[in-house]
Amino acid sequence: MRKLKLQIQTSLDGFVAGPNGEGDWLFLSGKNDPEALQQVIAFNVELASSSDTLLMGRKMAGPGFFKHWENVAHNLPDNPWHQMAQLIVNLRKIAFSRSEINLSGRNLEVENGNLATVVQALKEQPGKDILVYGGADFVSSLISLNLIDEYYLIICPVAIGAGLSIFKERKILKLESSIAFKHGKILNKYLPV
Repeated sequence: MRKLKLQIQTSLDGFVAGPNGEGDWLFLSGKNDPEALQQVIAFNVELASSSDTLLMGRKMAGPGFFKHWENVAHNLPDNPWHQMAQLIVNLRKIAFSRSEINLSGRNLEVENGNLATVVQALKEQPGKDILVYGGADFVSSLISLNLIDEYYLIICPVAIGAGLSIFKERKILKLESSIAFKHGKILNKYLPV
């Protein structure tokens, strides 16, 4: 059975975005550390390479997401994120929405069905693992339904004081591994207990 893997960045105080969805704090550390950036990119490429499908909520699947990654993939071969962008552009992408029927984006499908039923069916299909990026409400729903098989939480060395959390109830996780990067971010891999 395919695994559903969550990869998301979080603040020290457990928020994945500011109160209004702000993400300006995500890149405050490591701006001037190319070696640490390469380590983070290498991890992202490895995780994306182990997957053939990317799940996201409707808000995450907005035109900005696709425009950014397609621009990097097609126009910026010297960008350090170029290889990752190529992977994202070519992955099968499924956006879950209760209201939208059509969204535009390369290799993008819109799914309006029952979240638990659809994700369970996807996990039973042949293929590589499934990656989920966000947004916060969508990820929170997956967590509440116990659909996440592996959690890759990148903890940024910044507290933002208030914001959006992906955990809405108590969740006990087992730490599988931890990598500390020189620029202060920590990648923790957790498994559900």
